[in-house]
Amino acid sequence: MLRENHARRTMQGFFVPGPHDDGDPVTGHYYETASPDPTRPQVWGYTAALSYLPGETLRLHAMSSAPQARLVIARDGLTPVTVLDTLIPTSFAATPSDCSVKGCGWPEAFQHEIPTHWPTGVYTVTLEIDGHSSQGMFVLKPAQPTAKLALILATGTWCAYNDWGGSNHYQGLCGPTGGDFAAEVSLLRPWAKGFVRWPEDAPRIPHASPLLSRPRYPHMDYARANGISKKYASSGWAAFERPFALWAEGQGIALDYVTQHDLHADPNLLKGYPRAVIVGHDEYWTREMRDHLDAWIDAGGRLARFGGNFFWQTRLSPDLLTQTCHKSRAEAEDPLGQTDRITSYWDHPRARRPAVATMGLTGSMGVYAGWSRCAAHGSGGFTLYRPDHWSMAGTGLGYGDVLGAQSRIFGYEVDGIDYEIRKGLPYPAPDAGLEGELTIVALSPATTLAHHTGRHDMDHFIGTLDAEEVAQTIYGAVTPETLGLASRGNGCMAEYRRGRGAVFNAASCEWVAGLIARERPVEVVTRNILLGDWR
Repeated sequence: MLRENHARRTMQGFFVPGPHDDGDPVTGHYYETASPDPTRPQVWGYTAALSYLPGETLRLHAMSSAPQARLVIARDGLTPVTVLDTLIPTSFAATPSDCSVKGCGWPEAFQHEIPTHWPTGVYTVTLEIDGHSSQGMFVLKPAQPTAKLALILATGTWCAYNDWGGSNHYQGLCGPTGGDFAAEVSLLRPWAKGFVRWPEDAPRIPHASPLLSRPRYPHMDYARANGISKKYASSGWAAFERPFALWAEGQGIALDYVTQHDLHADPNLLKGYPRAVIVGHDEYWTREMRDHLDAWIDAGGRLARFGGNFFWQTRLSPDLLTQTCHKSRAEAEDPLGQTDRITSYWDHPRARRPAVATMGLTGSMGVYAGWSRCAAHGSGGFTLYRPDHWSMAGTGLGYGDVLGAQSRIFGYEVDGIDYEIRKGLPYPAPDAGLEGELTIVALSPATTLAHHTGRHDMDHFIGTLDAEEVAQTIYGAVTPETLGLASRGNGCMAEYRRGRGAVFNAASCEWVAGLIARERPVEVVTRNILLGDWR
């Protein structure tokens, strides 16, 4: 009780502890939400849709303790450009306890027809009154392609990790005890603090704790101490796509912006784009997203993926506003759990659609690197096996050299494949489930298992549970043999040819760390993949 009371006293801003919060930055459950006190200065908002086309009507729902709020909309970039600065009427509205699942239900406070001259991009929505401000965002997609490269924003993962209001696909206020994660999450709520703008001086996730000590997670320590979502470094515009977009803008590389939700709804979304790019953390995908991406690749599209952890099948509601993923509870609770629409691993036998078929790699082959006790003391980069591959041209690196170790681009979640070594070179295993030819350029070890030697260095966050879940779900039982299969993994850089197109997979969430640090070989490889001829 003393620890719980201390946790409640030390919460920052509008963060509150969950009913089962233990006060620990890692295992605890705390979240940001609106105050039920109508006199407390506060203003919050969310857009009625995740993305818009020019000419469509932007609708903003909001609540506030004040009768009016300042609204500033700006296109994000190296120099954000304000496109609207106005005052809007606001009023107080209650926030339902299940807002994370069913939406906040706040009144519409503002609408605006989006001018056709606004360029494609991510637009921040800042609401401000005396004593409080908050930020949201929406995506403006182009009516027709304006660039050769489409940036597919990983909005499925944004939704899964957003914990504003108390629940996401990881922790929550659901279930009989009010302590379960949410199988359904709504877009009709604000974005968690840290998702729109990266907190100043905040650490990224990779961290190697001293050996023989209990692993620490500095990014979660920072988040709890400073009133930031504990998932700020795992997902959202600020964590991965924004650093990439800023780098691309500095390089003169034009991007059109679309979302995974758009890809789900529109089979022709990528028509007219010779190339597309995914960055960061695209863990959650619907079957429709995969169908439409596969068709575009097979027709000749080229996908550059600087991201990791291709893992969960999800479903979206017809209005695209609610995402469903039952995850570890899918076999028992998912209404479609007996079908290939089960919202579990893509590599679950019932899904009948292995992850490697689309991306050439899978998140269930190791996944973790660079944190906890999961390959945390590894090189931090990709070890090169095929330095003569076109993607490595101009790096100066050779066989056995490591790409990106200085900036630790290998982590915190990666994708790999079962492979074999022949005469010093890696090849995918014959039964890997590929639908085309895969060339492994570089790889490093990854694991689902946070090993320990005793209670003094045991990790109570990852521990053995992930390895046990992979063993049970994919191999059907938890035994020493299946735990070994589940925990001995890797992350790869690989070129995957399928149909008339291809995927180049630099499969690591933290690839952007190399661009942030301006590590020259990482920048060279990135340009090769984005702009090269893919011989």
